[in-house]
Amino acid sequence: MAGVSRRGFLAGAAAAAAAATLGAPRVHAQKKGGTIRFIPHADLKVLDPVATTAYITRNHSYFIYDTLFGTDADLAIKPQMVAKYASSNKGLKWSFTLRDGLKFHDGAAVTAEDAVESLKRWAKKDPLGRLLAAHMAKIAPSDRKTFTLELSQPFGLVLDALGKPSSNVPFIMPARIAAASADEPIKETIGSGPFKFVKDEWQPGNQVVYVKNPDYVPRQEKPSGSTGGKVVNVDRVVWRYIPDHATANAALDAGEVDWWENPPLDFVPKIEANAALTTFVTDPRGTQGWIRPNHKHPPFNNKKARQALLYIVDQPKYLKAAIGVEKYYKPCPALFTCGGPFESAAGAPGKPDLDRARQLVKESGYDGRPVVVLDPSDIALTHGAALVTRELLSQIGFNVDLQAMDWSSVVARRAKKEPPQQGGWNMLFTWWIASDVINPAVHAGISGAGDGAWFGWPESGRIEELKVQWARATDRAKQKQLAEEIQKVAYDEVMYVPFGQWVLPTAHRKAVSGVLQFPAPLFWNVSIA
Repeated sequence: MAGVSRRGFLAGAAAAAAAATLGAPRVHAQKKGGTIRFIPHADLKVLDPVATTAYITRNHSYFIYDTLFGTDADLAIKPQMVAKYASSNKGLKWSFTLRDGLKFHDGAAVTAEDAVESLKRWAKKDPLGRLLAAHMAKIAPSDRKTFTLELSQPFGLVLDALGKPSSNVPFIMPARIAAASADEPIKETIGSGPFKFVKDEWQPGNQVVYVKNPDYVPRQEKPSGSTGGKVVNVDRVVWRYIPDHATANAALDAGEVDWWENPPLDFVPKIEANAALTTFVTDPRGTQGWIRPNHKHPPFNNKKARQALLYIVDQPKYLKAAIGVEKYYKPCPALFTCGGPFESAAGAPGKPDLDRARQLVKESGYDGRPVVVLDPSDIALTHGAALVTRELLSQIGFNVDLQAMDWSSVVARRAKKEPPQQGGWNMLFTWWIASDVINPAVHAGISGAGDGAWFGWPESGRIEELKVQWARATDRAKQKQLAEEIQKVAYDEVMYVPFGQWVLPTAHRKAVSGVLQFPAPLFWNVSIA
Protein backbone atom coordinates (compact mmCIF):
# COMPACT_ATOMS: atom_id res chain seq x y z
CA MET A 1 0.00 0.00 0.00
CA ALA A 2 2.58 2.48 -1.22
CA GLY A 3 2.13 6.09 -0.24
CA VAL A 4 0.10 5.34 2.90
CA SER A 5 1.98 6.41 6.03
CA ARG A 6 1.63 4.87 9.45
CA ARG A 7 0.22 8.14 10.70
CA GLY A 8 -2.37 8.05 7.93
CA PHE A 9 -3.12 4.42 8.74
CA LEU A 10 -3.89 4.97 12.42
CA ALA A 11 -4.12 8.72 12.90
CA GLY A 12 -7.47 10.22 13.50
CA ALA A 13 -10.19 10.72 16.04
CA ALA A 14 -8.69 14.16 16.55
CA ALA A 15 -12.01 15.51 17.68
CA ALA A 16 -11.98 13.05 20.55
CA ALA A 17 -8.61 14.40 21.57
CA ALA A 18 -10.15 17.85 21.97
CA ALA A 19 -12.17 16.47 24.84
CA ALA A 20 -9.04 15.27 26.59
CA THR A 21 -8.45 18.45 28.53
CA LEU A 22 -7.42 16.81 31.78
CA GLY A 23 -3.94 17.53 33.08
CA ALA A 24 -0.96 15.33 32.26
CA PRO A 25 0.70 13.47 35.10
CA ARG A 26 2.95 15.48 37.38
CA VAL A 27 6.70 15.09 37.00
CA HIS A 28 8.51 13.57 39.99
CA ALA A 29 12.00 12.36 40.59
CA GLN A 30 12.27 8.70 39.63
CA LYS A 31 12.23 6.35 42.61
CA LYS A 32 13.28 2.73 42.49
CA GLY A 33 11.32 -0.03 44.16
CA GLY A 34 8.01 -0.21 45.95
CA THR A 35 4.62 -1.68 45.12
CA ILE A 36 1.87 -0.11 43.03
CA ARG A 37 -1.67 -1.18 43.85
CA PHE A 38 -3.96 -0.90 40.84
CA ILE A 39 -7.72 -1.31 40.30
CA PRO A 40 -8.28 -2.81 36.82
CA HIS A 41 -11.49 -2.31 34.87
CA ALA A 42 -12.39 -6.01 35.14
CA ASP A 43 -11.43 -9.31 36.73
CA LEU A 44 -8.70 -11.26 34.93
CA LYS A 45 -9.86 -14.77 34.04
CA VAL A 46 -8.48 -15.42 30.53
CA LEU A 47 -4.67 -15.35 30.25
CA ASP A 48 -4.22 -16.13 26.56
CA PRO A 49 -3.87 -12.95 24.41
CA VAL A 50 -4.75 -14.88 21.24
CA ALA A 51 -7.83 -16.61 22.64
CA THR A 52 -9.63 -13.35 23.44
CA THR A 53 -9.75 -9.70 22.40
CA ALA A 54 -10.72 -8.68 25.96
CA TYR A 55 -8.76 -5.61 26.98
CA ILE A 56 -8.18 -6.99 30.48
CA THR A 57 -6.18 -9.85 28.91
CA ARG A 58 -4.36 -7.44 26.60
CA ASN A 59 -3.40 -5.31 29.61
CA HIS A 60 -2.13 -8.38 31.47
CA SER A 61 -0.14 -9.47 28.43
CA TYR A 62 1.77 -6.18 28.13
CA PHE A 63 3.31 -7.01 31.53
CA ILE A 64 4.70 -10.43 30.69
CA TYR A 65 5.15 -10.53 26.91
CA ASP A 66 7.21 -8.43 24.54
CA THR A 67 6.53 -7.54 20.90
CA LEU A 68 8.65 -7.44 17.76
CA PHE A 69 7.52 -3.87 17.09
CA GLY A 70 5.55 -1.32 19.09
CA THR A 71 3.47 1.81 18.56
CA ASP A 72 4.66 5.08 20.05
CA ALA A 73 2.57 7.99 21.32
CA ASP A 74 2.56 9.54 17.83
CA LEU A 75 1.31 6.27 16.28
CA ALA A 76 4.62 5.46 14.62
CA ILE A 77 5.74 1.82 14.39
CA LYS A 78 9.20 1.22 15.91
CA PRO A 79 11.32 -1.91 16.54
CA GLN A 80 11.07 -3.46 19.99
CA MET A 81 12.45 -7.03 20.13
CA VAL A 82 13.85 -6.52 16.64
CA ALA A 83 17.40 -5.16 16.31
CA LYS A 84 17.32 -4.70 12.53
CA TYR A 85 15.03 -5.45 9.61
CA ALA A 86 15.00 -5.00 5.86
CA SER A 87 12.74 -5.54 2.86
CA SER A 88 13.70 -6.44 -0.68
CA ASN A 89 12.16 -7.50 -3.99
CA LYS A 90 9.76 -4.53 -3.95
CA GLY A 91 8.54 -5.36 -0.47
CA LEU A 92 7.81 -9.03 -1.16
CA LYS A 93 10.60 -10.33 1.09
CA TRP A 94 11.35 -9.23 4.66
CA SER A 95 14.12 -10.14 7.08
CA PHE A 96 14.00 -9.56 10.86
CA THR A 97 16.85 -10.05 13.33
CA LEU A 98 16.22 -10.17 17.08
CA ARG A 99 18.29 -8.04 19.43
CA ASP A 100 20.73 -9.50 21.95
CA GLY A 101 19.83 -10.36 25.52
CA LEU A 102 16.24 -11.52 25.00
CA LYS A 103 15.29 -14.24 27.50
CA PHE A 104 12.06 -15.89 28.50
CA HIS A 105 11.09 -15.98 32.16
CA ASP A 106 12.18 -19.62 32.39
CA GLY A 107 15.71 -18.63 31.38
CA ALA A 108 15.59 -19.84 27.77
CA ALA A 109 16.87 -17.51 25.04
CA VAL A 110 14.28 -16.07 22.67
CA THR A 111 14.85 -17.43 19.17
CA ALA A 112 13.57 -16.74 15.68
CA GLU A 113 11.54 -19.95 15.90
CA ASP A 114 9.66 -18.53 18.89
CA ALA A 115 8.80 -15.41 16.90
CA VAL A 116 7.67 -17.41 13.86
CA GLU A 117 5.42 -19.79 15.83
CA SER A 118 3.93 -16.90 17.81
CA LEU A 119 3.10 -14.99 14.63
CA LYS A 120 1.54 -18.07 13.02
CA ARG A 121 -0.77 -18.60 15.99
CA TRP A 122 -1.67 -14.91 16.25
CA ALA A 123 -2.46 -14.69 12.52
CA LYS A 124 -5.16 -17.33 12.86
CA LYS A 125 -7.26 -15.05 15.06
CA ASP A 126 -6.47 -11.39 14.48
CA PRO A 127 -8.24 -9.68 11.51
CA LEU A 128 -5.09 -7.89 10.34
CA GLY A 129 -3.08 -11.06 10.98
CA ARG A 130 -5.44 -13.01 8.76
CA LEU A 131 -5.00 -10.46 5.98
CA LEU A 132 -1.23 -10.72 6.32
CA ALA A 133 -1.41 -14.52 6.26
CA ALA A 134 -3.57 -14.42 3.12
CA HIS A 135 -0.77 -12.55 1.33
CA MET A 136 2.06 -14.61 2.78
CA ALA A 137 3.90 -17.36 0.92
CA LYS A 138 6.33 -18.34 3.68
CA ILE A 139 7.59 -17.41 7.13
CA ALA A 140 10.51 -19.32 8.63
CA PRO A 141 13.68 -18.96 10.72
CA SER A 142 16.90 -18.53 8.76
CA ASP A 143 19.10 -18.87 11.88
CA ARG A 144 18.60 -18.66 15.66
CA LYS A 145 18.08 -14.90 15.67
CA THR A 146 16.75 -14.13 12.17
CA PHE A 147 13.56 -15.05 10.34
CA THR A 148 12.26 -14.18 6.91
CA LEU A 149 8.77 -13.43 5.69
CA GLU A 150 7.95 -13.83 1.99
CA LEU A 151 4.79 -12.45 0.43
CA SER A 152 2.96 -14.02 -2.50
CA GLN A 153 1.65 -10.61 -3.53
CA PRO A 154 2.19 -7.01 -2.39
CA PHE A 155 0.90 -6.11 1.08
CA GLY A 156 1.86 -2.74 2.47
CA LEU A 157 0.83 -3.34 6.08
CA VAL A 158 3.52 -5.77 7.23
CA LEU A 159 4.99 -3.53 9.93
CA ASP A 160 1.56 -2.23 10.91
CA ALA A 161 0.50 -5.82 11.55
CA LEU A 162 3.58 -6.73 13.59
CA GLY A 163 3.38 -3.53 15.65
CA LYS A 164 -0.38 -3.19 16.16
CA PRO A 165 -1.08 -1.77 19.63
CA SER A 166 -4.30 -3.40 20.72
CA SER A 167 -6.93 -6.14 20.46
CA ASN A 168 -5.06 -9.36 19.51
CA VAL A 169 -1.50 -8.05 19.82
CA PRO A 170 1.24 -10.26 18.27
CA PHE A 171 2.97 -10.98 21.58
CA ILE A 172 5.92 -13.37 21.46
CA MET A 173 5.88 -16.56 23.53
CA PRO A 174 7.99 -19.75 23.48
CA ALA A 175 7.52 -21.83 20.32
CA ARG A 176 6.46 -24.90 22.31
CA ILE A 177 3.60 -22.87 23.81
CA ALA A 178 2.72 -21.01 20.61
CA ALA A 179 2.45 -24.35 18.79
CA ALA A 180 -0.84 -24.94 20.64
CA SER A 181 -4.10 -24.58 18.73
CA ALA A 182 -5.32 -21.01 18.45
CA ASP A 183 -8.76 -22.32 19.44
CA GLU A 184 -7.52 -23.67 22.79
CA PRO A 185 -6.24 -21.38 25.57
CA ILE A 186 -2.56 -21.83 26.35
CA LYS A 187 -1.65 -23.65 29.58
CA GLU A 188 1.51 -21.69 30.46
CA THR A 189 2.07 -17.95 30.72
CA ILE A 190 5.77 -17.51 29.99
CA GLY A 191 6.92 -14.38 28.22
CA SER A 192 10.08 -12.33 27.90
CA GLY A 193 8.58 -9.03 29.02
CA PRO A 194 9.62 -6.61 31.78
CA PHE A 195 7.41 -8.22 34.43
CA LYS A 196 6.74 -11.78 35.56
CA PHE A 197 3.27 -13.09 36.37
CA VAL A 198 3.13 -14.61 39.88
CA LYS A 199 0.71 -17.41 39.21
CA ASP A 200 0.76 -18.70 42.81
CA GLU A 201 -0.61 -15.33 44.00
CA TRP A 202 -3.29 -15.05 41.31
CA GLN A 203 -6.72 -15.08 42.93
CA PRO A 204 -9.46 -14.71 40.27
CA GLY A 205 -12.08 -12.33 41.55
CA ASN A 206 -9.59 -10.68 43.90
CA GLN A 207 -6.00 -10.04 42.83
CA VAL A 208 -3.25 -10.45 40.24
CA VAL A 209 0.42 -9.96 41.07
CA TYR A 210 3.39 -9.09 38.86
CA VAL A 211 7.05 -8.70 39.85
CA LYS A 212 9.97 -7.05 38.11
CA ASN A 213 11.85 -9.28 35.67
CA PRO A 214 15.51 -8.76 36.65
CA ASP A 215 16.73 -10.36 33.40
CA TYR A 216 14.90 -7.97 31.09
CA VAL A 217 17.22 -5.84 28.95
CA PRO A 218 15.48 -2.57 27.97
CA ARG A 219 16.13 -0.73 24.76
CA GLN A 220 18.11 2.49 25.10
CA GLU A 221 15.54 4.84 23.57
CA LYS A 222 13.19 7.05 25.56
CA PRO A 223 9.89 5.23 26.29
CA SER A 224 6.89 6.26 24.21
CA GLY A 225 3.70 4.20 24.04
CA SER A 226 4.72 0.55 23.78
CA THR A 227 8.11 1.47 22.28
CA GLY A 228 11.50 2.46 23.62
CA GLY A 229 13.12 1.50 26.91
CA LYS A 230 10.83 -0.55 29.14
CA VAL A 231 12.61 0.34 32.38
CA VAL A 232 10.84 -1.06 35.44
CA ASN A 233 11.14 1.14 38.53
CA VAL A 234 8.89 -0.80 40.92
CA ASP A 235 9.31 -4.22 42.49
CA ARG A 236 5.68 -5.34 42.36
CA VAL A 237 2.35 -4.42 40.84
CA VAL A 238 -0.75 -5.75 42.57
CA TRP A 239 -4.09 -5.62 40.77
CA ARG A 240 -7.01 -5.46 43.19
CA TYR A 241 -10.34 -6.21 41.55
CA ILE A 242 -12.98 -4.04 43.27
CA PRO A 243 -16.26 -4.23 41.32
CA ASP A 244 -18.17 -1.87 43.61
CA HIS A 245 -17.37 1.66 42.45
CA ALA A 246 -18.00 3.34 45.78
CA THR A 247 -15.64 0.91 47.48
CA ALA A 248 -13.02 1.47 44.79
CA ASN A 249 -13.31 5.23 45.15
CA ALA A 250 -12.98 5.01 48.92
CA ALA A 251 -9.87 2.83 48.55
CA LEU A 252 -8.23 5.36 46.21
CA ASP A 253 -9.24 8.28 48.43
CA ALA A 254 -7.80 6.59 51.53
CA GLY A 255 -4.53 5.63 49.83
CA GLU A 256 -5.26 1.89 50.02
CA VAL A 257 -4.71 1.75 46.24
CA ASP A 258 -2.60 3.98 44.02
CA TRP A 259 -4.23 3.87 40.59
CA TRP A 260 -7.80 3.29 39.35
CA GLU A 261 -7.92 2.43 35.68
CA ASN A 262 -11.44 3.56 34.74
CA PRO A 263 -13.38 5.42 37.41
CA PRO A 264 -17.00 6.13 36.41
CA LEU A 265 -17.31 9.75 35.38
CA ASP A 266 -19.63 10.69 38.21
CA PHE A 267 -16.71 10.01 40.58
CA VAL A 268 -14.25 12.22 38.66
CA PRO A 269 -15.21 15.60 40.24
CA LYS A 270 -14.62 14.19 43.73
CA ILE A 271 -11.32 12.65 42.63
CA GLU A 272 -10.15 15.94 41.14
CA ALA A 273 -11.09 17.76 44.36
CA ASN A 274 -8.66 15.58 46.33
CA ALA A 275 -5.25 17.29 46.45
CA ALA A 276 -3.49 13.92 46.60
CA LEU A 277 -5.08 12.62 43.36
CA THR A 278 -4.95 13.48 39.67
CA THR A 279 -6.68 12.38 36.47
CA PHE A 280 -5.28 11.81 33.01
CA VAL A 281 -6.71 10.72 29.63
CA THR A 282 -4.30 8.04 28.44
CA ASP A 283 -6.04 7.47 25.09
CA PRO A 284 -7.34 10.78 23.68
CA ARG A 285 -8.31 9.20 20.35
CA GLY A 286 -11.38 7.78 22.00
CA THR A 287 -13.51 4.67 22.27
CA GLN A 288 -16.51 3.32 20.37
CA GLY A 289 -19.44 1.48 21.99
CA TRP A 290 -21.10 -1.55 20.37
CA ILE A 291 -24.33 -3.47 20.51
CA ARG A 292 -23.42 -6.85 19.02
CA PRO A 293 -26.14 -9.34 17.97
CA ASN A 294 -25.46 -13.07 17.62
CA HIS A 295 -25.96 -14.00 13.96
CA LYS A 296 -26.00 -17.76 14.60
CA HIS A 297 -29.30 -18.13 16.44
CA PRO A 298 -32.87 -16.78 16.34
CA PRO A 299 -34.03 -14.10 16.35
CA PHE A 300 -30.90 -12.30 15.05
CA ASN A 301 -30.00 -14.92 12.47
CA ASN A 302 -32.73 -13.09 10.53
CA LYS A 303 -31.52 -9.87 8.91
CA LYS A 304 -34.80 -8.03 9.50
CA ALA A 305 -34.62 -8.72 13.24
CA ARG A 306 -31.08 -7.34 13.25
CA GLN A 307 -32.11 -4.32 11.18
CA ALA A 308 -34.73 -3.49 13.79
CA LEU A 309 -31.81 -2.72 16.11
CA LEU A 310 -30.66 0.08 13.81
CA TYR A 311 -33.89 1.96 14.42
CA ILE A 312 -33.95 1.77 18.21
CA VAL A 313 -30.50 3.23 18.89
CA ASP A 314 -30.69 6.89 19.87
CA GLN A 315 -27.00 7.59 20.48
CA PRO A 316 -27.44 10.65 22.75
CA LYS A 317 -29.78 8.60 24.96
CA TYR A 318 -27.29 5.73 25.11
CA LEU A 319 -24.32 8.00 25.77
CA LYS A 320 -26.14 9.80 28.57
CA ALA A 321 -26.85 6.45 30.23
CA ALA A 322 -23.47 4.87 29.53
CA ILE A 323 -21.07 7.81 29.95
CA GLY A 324 -23.18 10.53 31.53
CA VAL A 325 -20.92 13.59 31.27
CA GLU A 326 -21.51 15.31 27.95
CA LYS A 327 -18.04 16.84 27.57
CA TYR A 328 -16.55 13.36 27.30
CA TYR A 329 -18.79 11.94 24.55
CA LYS A 330 -20.32 12.59 21.15
CA PRO A 331 -22.68 10.74 18.79
CA CYS A 332 -20.86 9.13 15.86
CA PRO A 333 -22.33 7.02 13.02
CA ALA A 334 -18.90 6.18 11.53
CA LEU A 335 -17.97 2.54 12.01
CA PHE A 336 -14.32 3.53 11.44
CA THR A 337 -14.55 6.27 14.11
CA CYS A 338 -15.22 9.98 13.90
CA GLY A 339 -12.07 11.99 13.33
CA GLY A 340 -10.36 9.09 11.57
CA PRO A 341 -9.25 9.01 7.92
CA PHE A 342 -12.24 6.85 6.93
CA GLU A 343 -14.99 8.65 8.81
CA SER A 344 -18.32 8.41 6.99
CA ALA A 345 -22.06 8.24 7.66
CA ALA A 346 -22.61 5.93 4.67
CA GLY A 347 -25.30 3.35 5.36
CA ALA A 348 -26.23 4.72 8.78
CA PRO A 349 -29.99 4.64 9.43
CA GLY A 350 -30.44 8.23 10.59
CA LYS A 351 -32.99 9.04 13.28
CA PRO A 352 -34.48 6.35 15.56
CA ASP A 353 -37.84 5.03 14.37
CA LEU A 354 -39.54 2.63 16.79
CA ASP A 355 -42.51 2.08 14.45
CA ARG A 356 -40.14 0.97 11.69
CA ALA A 357 -38.35 -1.27 14.20
CA ARG A 358 -41.62 -2.91 15.30
CA GLN A 359 -42.55 -3.59 11.67
CA LEU A 360 -39.17 -5.23 11.02
CA VAL A 361 -39.60 -7.44 14.08
CA LYS A 362 -42.97 -8.62 12.73
CA GLU A 363 -41.54 -9.20 9.26
CA SER A 364 -38.71 -11.26 10.76
CA GLY A 365 -41.18 -13.84 12.04
CA TYR A 366 -40.02 -13.48 15.64
CA ASP A 367 -41.77 -16.15 17.68
CA GLY A 368 -41.58 -14.67 21.18
CA ARG A 369 -38.74 -16.78 22.52
CA PRO A 370 -36.60 -15.00 25.16
CA VAL A 371 -33.79 -12.83 23.83
CA VAL A 372 -30.78 -13.41 26.10
CA VAL A 373 -28.99 -10.11 26.64
CA LEU A 374 -25.68 -10.18 28.55
CA ASP A 375 -25.38 -7.29 31.01
CA PRO A 376 -21.85 -6.64 32.37
CA SER A 377 -23.12 -4.98 35.52
CA ASP A 378 -19.65 -4.22 36.93
CA ILE A 379 -18.77 -1.96 33.97
CA ALA A 380 -20.75 1.27 34.25
CA LEU A 381 -20.77 2.12 30.55
CA THR A 382 -21.93 -1.30 29.31
CA HIS A 383 -24.41 -1.68 32.16
CA GLY A 384 -26.00 1.64 31.22
CA ALA A 385 -26.23 0.58 27.58
CA ALA A 386 -27.77 -2.76 28.59
CA LEU A 387 -30.52 -1.13 30.64
CA VAL A 388 -31.47 1.23 27.81
CA THR A 389 -31.49 -1.64 25.34
CA ARG A 390 -33.75 -3.79 27.50
CA GLU A 391 -36.28 -0.98 27.59
CA LEU A 392 -36.16 -0.42 23.82
CA LEU A 393 -36.21 -4.09 22.85
CA SER A 394 -39.33 -4.56 24.99
CA GLN A 395 -40.99 -1.59 23.31
CA ILE A 396 -40.58 -3.08 19.84
CA GLY A 397 -41.91 -6.51 20.77
CA PHE A 398 -38.98 -8.63 21.98
CA ASN A 399 -39.22 -10.78 25.10
CA VAL A 400 -36.02 -9.76 26.90
CA ASP A 401 -34.04 -11.94 29.31
CA LEU A 402 -31.44 -9.54 30.74
CA GLN A 403 -28.74 -11.58 32.50
CA ALA A 404 -26.47 -9.60 34.83
CA MET A 405 -22.91 -10.81 35.39
CA ASP A 406 -19.41 -9.40 35.72
CA TRP A 407 -17.38 -8.51 32.64
CA SER A 408 -15.05 -11.49 32.91
CA SER A 409 -18.06 -13.82 32.90
CA VAL A 410 -19.27 -12.08 29.73
CA VAL A 411 -15.84 -12.63 28.18
CA ALA A 412 -16.12 -16.36 28.91
CA ARG A 413 -19.79 -16.61 27.96
CA ARG A 414 -19.53 -14.80 24.63
CA ALA A 415 -17.33 -17.58 23.20
CA LYS A 416 -20.17 -20.10 23.51
CA LYS A 417 -21.74 -20.90 20.14
CA GLU A 418 -24.53 -22.99 21.67
CA PRO A 419 -28.14 -21.73 21.45
CA PRO A 420 -29.11 -19.23 24.18
CA GLN A 421 -31.23 -21.81 26.01
CA GLN A 422 -28.11 -24.00 26.25
CA GLY A 423 -25.80 -21.38 27.71
CA GLY A 424 -25.26 -19.17 24.66
CA TRP A 425 -26.51 -15.64 24.08
CA ASN A 426 -28.33 -13.30 21.68
CA MET A 427 -26.80 -9.89 22.37
CA LEU A 428 -23.83 -8.36 24.15
CA PHE A 429 -22.25 -4.94 24.70
CA THR A 430 -18.63 -4.01 24.35
CA TRP A 431 -16.29 -1.14 23.56
CA TRP A 432 -13.27 -0.74 21.29
CA ILE A 433 -10.57 1.91 21.23
CA ALA A 434 -10.14 3.95 18.04
CA SER A 435 -6.91 2.17 17.10
CA ASP A 436 -8.84 -1.11 16.92
CA VAL A 437 -11.61 0.14 14.62
CA ILE A 438 -10.01 2.92 12.59
CA ASN A 439 -9.85 1.06 9.26
CA PRO A 440 -11.08 -2.16 7.63
CA ALA A 441 -7.83 -4.06 8.23
CA VAL A 442 -7.88 -3.85 12.04
CA HIS A 443 -11.63 -3.74 12.69
CA ALA A 444 -12.71 -7.01 14.37
CA GLY A 445 -16.40 -6.17 14.04
CA ILE A 446 -16.20 -5.85 10.26
CA SER A 447 -15.58 -9.49 9.50
CA GLY A 448 -17.89 -11.74 7.55
CA ALA A 449 -15.85 -14.88 8.20
CA GLY A 450 -18.68 -16.76 9.91
CA ASP A 451 -17.28 -19.08 12.57
CA GLY A 452 -13.91 -17.39 12.07
CA ALA A 453 -15.30 -13.93 12.81
CA TRP A 454 -15.38 -12.16 16.16
CA PHE A 455 -18.05 -13.31 18.65
CA GLY A 456 -21.47 -13.02 17.02
CA TRP A 457 -20.07 -14.77 13.95
CA PRO A 458 -21.57 -12.85 11.00
CA GLU A 459 -21.06 -14.32 7.54
CA SER A 460 -20.60 -12.10 4.48
CA GLY A 461 -18.46 -13.03 1.51
CA ARG A 462 -18.89 -9.52 0.12
CA ILE A 463 -17.32 -7.94 3.21
CA GLU A 464 -14.35 -10.28 2.97
CA GLU A 465 -13.82 -9.47 -0.72
CA LEU A 466 -13.98 -5.73 -0.09
CA LYS A 467 -11.51 -5.94 2.82
CA VAL A 468 -8.92 -7.64 0.62
CA GLN A 469 -9.46 -4.98 -2.05
CA TRP A 470 -8.99 -2.28 0.58
CA ALA A 471 -5.72 -3.82 1.83
CA ARG A 472 -4.34 -3.94 -1.72
CA ALA A 473 -5.43 -0.43 -2.72
CA THR A 474 -2.59 2.06 -3.08
CA ASP A 475 -4.68 5.19 -3.68
CA ARG A 476 -6.23 7.00 -0.68
CA ALA A 477 -9.34 7.97 -2.67
CA LYS A 478 -9.85 4.32 -3.63
CA GLN A 479 -9.40 3.27 -0.02
CA LYS A 480 -11.97 5.83 1.08
CA GLN A 481 -14.44 4.55 -1.52
CA LEU A 482 -13.93 0.93 -0.49
CA ALA A 483 -14.23 1.79 3.21
CA GLU A 484 -17.60 3.42 2.53
CA GLU A 485 -18.76 0.34 0.59
CA ILE A 486 -17.66 -1.87 3.48
CA GLN A 487 -19.53 0.31 5.95
CA LYS A 488 -22.72 0.18 3.85
CA VAL A 489 -22.61 -3.62 3.75
CA ALA A 490 -21.81 -3.79 7.48
CA TYR A 491 -24.81 -1.60 8.31
CA ASP A 492 -27.08 -3.56 5.95
CA GLU A 493 -26.03 -6.85 7.55
CA VAL A 494 -26.04 -5.20 11.00
CA MET A 495 -22.74 -6.66 12.08
CA TYR A 496 -23.09 -4.41 15.11
CA VAL A 497 -24.72 -1.10 16.03
CA PRO A 498 -22.47 1.69 17.39
CA PHE A 499 -23.91 3.70 20.27
CA GLY A 500 -21.38 6.56 20.26
CA GLN A 501 -17.80 7.62 20.93
CA TRP A 502 -16.09 8.91 24.07
CA VAL A 503 -12.88 9.42 26.04
CA LEU A 504 -12.36 8.36 29.65
CA PRO A 505 -9.85 9.48 32.28
CA THR A 506 -7.76 7.27 34.50
CA ALA A 507 -7.05 8.35 38.10
CA HIS A 508 -4.02 7.88 40.33
CA ARG A 509 -2.34 9.29 43.37
CA LYS A 510 0.15 12.10 42.68
CA ALA A 511 2.80 9.90 44.26
CA VAL A 512 2.59 7.85 41.03
CA SER A 513 4.61 9.31 38.17
CA GLY A 514 5.73 8.32 34.68
CA VAL A 515 2.37 7.08 33.37
CA LEU A 516 2.62 6.80 29.58
CA GLN A 517 0.00 7.77 27.02
CA PHE A 518 -1.22 4.52 25.44
CA PRO A 519 -4.51 2.62 25.01
CA ALA A 520 -3.45 0.07 27.65
CA PRO A 521 -2.16 0.94 31.15
CA LEU A 522 1.60 0.37 31.05
CA PHE A 523 3.71 -0.03 34.17
CA TRP A 524 7.27 0.37 32.94
CA ASN A 525 8.60 3.93 33.39
CA VAL A 526 6.19 4.28 36.34
CA SER A 527 7.47 5.12 39.82
CA ILE A 528 5.84 5.61 43.20
CA ALA A 529 7.15 8.06 45.77
